[in-house]
Amino acid sequence: MDFAAWEPIYERILKDFGFDRTGDEEAARFLSQKLTEKNTASLSEIKDTISEKPLLVCGNAPGLRNELLKLDLSSFVIVAADGAAAVLMDMGRVPEVICTDLDGNSEADIEKEILACTRGSIVLIHAHGDNMDKLEKYVPRFRRFIATTQARPLDNVYNFGGFSDGDRCVFVAREFGAKSIRLAGFDFEDPLVNPIKKKKLNWAKELIEMLGI
Repeated sequence: MDFAAWEPIYERILKDFGFDRTGDEEAARFLSQKLTEKNTASLSEIKDTISEKPLLVCGNAPGLRNELLKLDLSSFVIVAADGAAAVLMDMGRVPEVICTDLDGNSEADIEKEILACTRGSIVLIHAHGDNMDKLEKYVPRFRRFIATTQARPLDNVYNFGGFSDGDRCVFVAREFGAKSIRLAGFDFEDPLVNPIKKKKLNWAKELIEMLGI
């Protein structure tokens, strides 16, 4: 994602939520300082995993497990959004890629993301203005990962587009040349979520539709 193309969308999102981009920029710098040659996964690795493959992008809607039970998961490379990784791990399937900001999960779910990382998942850890405490606590426990931001990218912190974990997964799939993208566990009309989550779902829907998915 070219940041010049993403920035106007990002500014709309900031305005809609009343967020200040300085927090996102500070978090990106904070995460950048946590990166070492040893703990950083390469972009070539994620490209090899995704390029020209059929992808299943999993959001963490309540119906995810039932949707997954109806699919042949071995037919897909799986990209899991945050807590969706825990659902997959409980089903015995290690997702190839996980996108997480570490702040929407229970402690148990984060432990499963860390376990998935040790079992080969490529984890994209996202920095934003509200999760620096989680970055401080959990980042040292991830074996290898790719750092992301929704603000201007740094040399070692990337912006592939997207705002929440679910739509970021779709942007990652598109960025690295997936052959096809199928969604599971996305409920944009969930009536049980709070107003902030509803607004995030509305943005997720708009951003994913922007990609023609």
